[in-house]
Amino acid sequence: MLRASHAFATDAGVWVVDPVDAEGIDDLFAEFGDVAGVVVLLNRHYRDADEIARRHDVPVYVPSWFDRVPEMDADLRRFDTTLPGTDYELLKITDSFGWEEAALYDADAGTLVVAESVGNAPYFTTPGERIGVHPMMRLTPPSELRDLRPERVVVGHGRGVLDDAARALDDAIAGSRRGTPKLYAENLRMLVQR
Repeated sequence: MLRASHAFATDAGVWVVDPVDAEGIDDLFAEFGDVAGVVVLLNRHYRDADEIARRHDVPVYVPSWFDRVPEMDADLRRFDTTLPGTDYELLKITDSFGWEEAALYDADAGTLVVAESVGNAPYFTTPGERIGVHPMMRLTPPSELRDLRPERVVVGHGRGVLDDAARALDDAIAGSRRGTPKLYAENLRMLVQR
């Protein structure tokens, strides 16, 4: 699945996004400062959010419109427009058919954090794509990501794009429908070869 988690330093501290717990992860966070909070951007990415938040005695933040939130021992906080204490704007990507997803975008810093709707794990992309739309969203690519000009896009599946990211994102959205048959055929081939 090439799952990825992210941590980014702000004036408020280190924010951990859609975390997957791993040995030594707390030492990695400490290199950038104290953890300010844990953020969940996809209703299927709660993974280790509660555990990491409790270890650092910080809340778990989720978008206000998320309905599917599991019970947690950590303090749960909902937010609407920006991630508290940061310049990261909350973008509503989708809220339908049980898929609740948001993204974070800091236009000044040039960083877009996307949980699931775009990625660059092999099952997201066709040859030539540096980033691709999720296979389930290819026919209706996320319009909320159009016209953004990020310098970097970090994703929940894959390495993300750290150079010429705006063009890679534009290409992914614009070519999503056209590339769907090829992506589906390649994904089927990958499954059969296993």
